[in-house]
Amino acid sequence: MRTSIATVSLSGSLTEKLTAASRAGFDGVEIFENDLLASPLTPEEIRARCADLGLTIDLYQPMRDIEAVPEAEFARNLRRARHKFELMRRLGTDTVLVCSSVSPLAEDDDTLAAAQLSQLADLAQEFGVRVAYEALAWGRHVSTYDHAWRIVETADHPALGTCLDSFHILSRSSDPENLKGIADIPGEKIFYLQLADAPLLAMDVLQWSRHYRCFPGQGGFDVAGLVRHVLSTGYDGPLSLEVFNDVFRQAEAGPTAVDAHRSLLVLQEAVGVLEPPAPVVPTGIAFAELVTPDAEPVSALLGALGFTRTARHRTKPVDLWQQGEARILVNTGPALRRDGTALAAIGLESPDPEGAARRAEALLAPVLPRRRTPEDAPLDAVAAPDGTELFFCARATPELPGWRADFTDTTAQLPAGTDVQRIDHLALTQPWHHFDEATLFHRSVLGLQAQESVDVADPYGLLRSRAVTTPDGSVRIALSVGAAPSEDGAHAQHIALATEDVVTAARRFRESGGQLLRMPANYYDDLAARFAFTEDELATYQDLGILYDRDAGGEFRHCYTRTVGRVFFELVQRDGDYRGYGAQNAPVRLAAQHTAKGLTGG
Repeated sequence: MRTSIATVSLSGSLTEKLTAASRAGFDGVEIFENDLLASPLTPEEIRARCADLGLTIDLYQPMRDIEAVPEAEFARNLRRARHKFELMRRLGTDTVLVCSSVSPLAEDDDTLAAAQLSQLADLAQEFGVRVAYEALAWGRHVSTYDHAWRIVETADHPALGTCLDSFHILSRSSDPENLKGIADIPGEKIFYLQLADAPLLAMDVLQWSRHYRCFPGQGGFDVAGLVRHVLSTGYDGPLSLEVFNDVFRQAEAGPTAVDAHRSLLVLQEAVGVLEPPAPVVPTGIAFAELVTPDAEPVSALLGALGFTRTARHRTKPVDLWQQGEARILVNTGPALRRDGTALAAIGLESPDPEGAARRAEALLAPVLPRRRTPEDAPLDAVAAPDGTELFFCARATPELPGWRADFTDTTAQLPAGTDVQRIDHLALTQPWHHFDEATLFHRSVLGLQAQESVDVADPYGLLRSRAVTTPDGSVRIALSVGAAPSEDGAHAQHIALATEDVVTAARRFRESGGQLLRMPANYYDDLAARFAFTEDELATYQDLGILYDRDAGGEFRHCYTRTVGRVFFELVQRDGDYRGYGAQNAPVRLAAQHTAKGLTGG
């Protein structure tokens, strides 16, 4: 299907928005009136610019407070409309959006509304323009799509149809029964379809609409269900995004446009009108790669955790550290950024690396160029929204060498006894304007399942966190973001290591010279009030900085190392069927990291 995006969904000047939409692969745009008014380009120049970019102008919007008003006011509205229709002719677009009135002058009179919209359509027809009438969720008298359609049906004018907007429909009612009436609207009378998702919030619908819309698949609305109903009518117009979002309006237009177009590709897949390569769900974490200008602090930390340097890359300054099934690469390449240790890449074990790469490219995550020698294993990688490289790794087979073939062993064998079994999860702090994009990316490109978003209190703000996982938990990635731009080290990325006995692992780490993050005594006083521990058990937890959580499935014990650069490690012990990440303990951990940072001056 054709895809379109309203210019209000992107940041920047009108020229920047049009360029971003074109580069992201959109077929058309809706020109928002304020964007046109603020542009130095004439309507003819905008039309030519869109044509040069391969974009059609699918809609001009909005015209407000038109219908069901006193005759004198309606006469003024027709004069205004004549000017706008002439403008649209210069722009080269033939459809205008008319929102249901919020004017205090508007009367609760459907017959009058239909008559005046018919007159408006008469005038529009003279200019070759169609009028798409839309019910605003906060319209003064018309606030539902079926009410708007009844008025359009009564007017019975060939140049008058309706516009369906997923936000206005689903924000009022998500009941599937509410959507069935869409099928009663003839497809040729649905002049336009606007799409937006939104988180499920209990707030004034106008503020919800103006600030919190997001792209389909990033919120809680059943946008796919609505689109299925619309397509069942025979609607053959574009799928168009109209998203008002404070974060998107401050983010760079290019990446936002790519995220927007990806959301429509995934939506079309969900409703069965597009068949991109099928998702290839990863089966495990092959490795986590740290980049660092100085390997010594990282090496000391890994050694204290019980890791052994087992191999070195044949052609690159990359060491492999391993313990159990947990593998950490330490990269000291000279071209890397010199701002401290960071988690730069994740290797994902894949049953079909080529299929995973095809899926990624189809959803606008092109495979990254990679310098490699003929002897290197053929590893494909794509970039996540935060810049983390994701490698699709095959287990070694006769026809396809695994990534380990690039490394030369430096240790004959691993120690027999280890405290760490594997990587339990990875926590990635997202750029503050990429959180929703990151969730959609990991769900759609990687085929992971998204858990509920949670808010976590930080001493200097509020963090949002959302985990994406495989059904069996073999891959767990926790995505988090602050409420505003921040480079605070306390919000660094971290690697959680699974152990069967966190007390023993923490003690051995400390005895080997590692530093554990200390937690305040008040936390353990509260823990004693909430759960029954022996005195010795609680004292041990306090001594080692171990945190505790429990849910219906099981128990969770975890502790943290000090931060090196922008990375720290977490030792975790899951008992039973515990599925979480200790979110209730996150405020205490974050406060302790702020304190530790202040004490060290880091």
